[in-house]
Amino acid sequence: MAIIGLIRHGLTEWNIAGRAQGLADIPLNGEGREQAGRLAGRLSKERWDIMISSHLYRARETAEIIAAAAGIGERLIDERICEMDCGQLEGLNEAEWLGRWAPDWRSLELGMEKAEDVSRRGALFLEELYTRYPDKKVLVVSHGALIGLTLQHLLPQVFTTTYIDNTSLTLLTKTNNKWNCLLYNCVEHLA
Repeated sequence: MAIIGLIRHGLTEWNIAGRAQGLADIPLNGEGREQAGRLAGRLSKERWDIMISSHLYRARETAEIIAAAAGIGERLIDERICEMDCGQLEGLNEAEWLGRWAPDWRSLELGMEKAEDVSRRGALFLEELYTRYPDKKVLVVSHGALIGLTLQHLLPQVFTTTYIDNTSLTLLTKTNNKWNCLLYNCVEHLA
């Protein structure tokens, strides 16, 4: 039975500033690299077969730190698990976009990718992973919106929020054609 570990990338300066990163190729900051190292230490005590990462630098960097420490030889990049395209919000924080477009900004066409498109993209990716690697343990390093929206899509009765912590680990499996969450948004390695 496949086990899929979903990991949000480590902290960036834009995370600290509350800026919408979207498709901007932002690197980890020092704390983000340290977070990834701590998660790597945790995961190196287990056997993982494959590491798949978003093509965005913050996710790739997180994946490289983890894969090196955990001895994961098979490493893949997949653009389908990139962050939600934030359109004109990208690079702005909430105060800036509220100042620009007022509280009804969600009703405007600002070039943002639709949440349902992000969740569908993530769900299709996970379904493909489960089919392709039925007996493997696969780590996937992606982004907060992609992971959160995908979890809501797969298990809407369980996930009412989409918030995911940096370098958190969420474990999924599937039995009898039904997704199950074994661990959610766990950051015990940061304690």
